[in-house]
Amino acid sequence: MNIILTGSTGMVGKSVLLECLDSPAVNRVMLINRNPLGKEHPKLIEVLHQDFTDFTPLQQQIRDFSPQACFHCMGVSSVGMNEETYSRLTLQVTKSLADVVYTIAPQTVFTYVSGEGTDETEKGNIMWARVKGATENYVLNKGFGDAYAFRIGAVIPERGVKSSTGWVNAVYTITKPLHGWLKGFSSVVSSSQLGQAMILVAQQPTQVKRLENKDIKRLVA
Repeated sequence: MNIILTGSTGMVGKSVLLECLDSPAVNRVMLINRNPLGKEHPKLIEVLHQDFTDFTPLQQQIRDFSPQACFHCMGVSSVGMNEETYSRLTLQVTKSLADVVYTIAPQTVFTYVSGEGTDETEKGNIMWARVKGATENYVLNKGFGDAYAFRIGAVIPERGVKSSTGWVNAVYTITKPLHGWLKGFSSVVSSSQLGQAMILVAQQPTQVKRLENKDIKRLVA
């Protein structure tokens, strides 16, 4: 498979990238980043792009790459944002990427990294949940060969992966002695399991399209 990957500078995206590089099922990975990741690998192609609300300038590069899957792992925190700004950086970014990929390769398997508690009715009181719900709905109803929303909750980092947020890393460091115990809960996944599950759904369809942590663990069990 040839896979497009966004968000590789963040904890989730980096975790997925490491699993892609190790997987014999993955031939090439196109990273779309604003800044260079600084990683070299025979499978990697890195494309630098600044305006993530408009992916149309990348159409030819994506067409030449011939993707079979797209793992959209980038995201922003809603803290301190109003709904208009958060929607532009979440829904609009995802729509732009999905539209370009669909135009070029409609049979692509598109995976959007969402979050636990997302509101697919788009009518709840929690702003971020509504926006993510609208984003999920757009991806799942676009018409791709297959599409998934990964509603990630608690994730235990592995393989040296760290969050780009300092206080999150501090929490992981403090709780590290408990990581082995926490992995036993169905509501907690490891970063490696997350990446492996994305690769699996890109290869073999599953009936559940909005996957929560328990579904991710079931897939890789």
